[in-house]
Amino acid sequence: MKQFLVFIGKIVLVLLLSAFALDFIYTTVFAQSEARNKVENVINSKPQDYDVIILGTSRANNHFVSELFEKEGLKTFNYGMSGAHLFETSLMLKLMIERNWEIKNIIVETDLNLSNEKRDDGTFGRFMPFLHKSETITNHFKKEADFTELYYVPFYRYIQFDEKVGFRAWYKTLLNEPTNTLANNGYYPLGHNPKANMKNNIEKLKPLRNRYFEEIKQICKANHINLIAVTTPMCSNVKGMEYFKKVKALYPEIKEYEHVVDGDEYFSSCGHLNDKGARLYTAKIIEDLFKK
Repeated sequence: MKQFLVFIGKIVLVLLLSAFALDFIYTTVFAQSEARNKVENVINSKPQDYDVIILGTSRANNHFVSELFEKEGLKTFNYGMSGAHLFETSLMLKLMIERNWEIKNIIVETDLNLSNEKRDDGTFGRFMPFLHKSETITNHFKKEADFTELYYVPFYRYIQFDEKVGFRAWYKTLLNEPTNTLANNGYYPLGHNPKANMKNNIEKLKPLRNRYFEEIKQICKANHINLIAVTTPMCSNVKGMEYFKKVKALYPEIKEYEHVVDGDEYFSSCGHLNDKGARLYTAKIIEDLFKK
């Protein structure tokens, strides 16, 4: 029995040492990367100075053409992330402030994402390599139910979020394999999709007085950043467009732009403009909110 317990103890020790070693190796590689995704780009950045930063979900990433802001002399980057919720959007802004970025204006897409306060695991996984490196990430995540195991169990977070920070992502990061995530100053253009579903039903969505949007508002006020909160377009065949009226009633400061692009030929899917539509939309934003 004693020999068996010693054997088990050795196995546990080897597993623990392996977990600590793998955790160190993975974290070291991710901590040196700046060019594979927007989270790494911000976390590993030096202080930046921007006229316009764009934040939000894919409806920000695919809708705001950074180039058009640049043509107006506004240094701009689109940090919208596909799949993100306001949980991750608020955290991205906190990290920019933590790294002493100077930002004059922030455009935040605030429409469908107001309807929940949950994290998006697909997006939040990208923050996991930096959970111990950044006090901001640690504090933002502390109230999550699985914080203890992700923070204290070595290598567990890499297993849990394997799709985003597992071996494949680690290997590509090690090789410094480029991506197109940071191309076009963060804007990701979509093409025309003839098979796209041009119908949507948002009748069940209900906007919340969202904790993370409130955080964004407080951060901008404290750091003298001009916050511009806007809605973004939907295709013509959507049930439940009354949702946007509820958004406006809850947050009167949010500017209504859900109807400014008319015609499904400007959409890649019901909730996402194609490049042609995004340029129309961005031009309208610039004309209304920056030129005037």
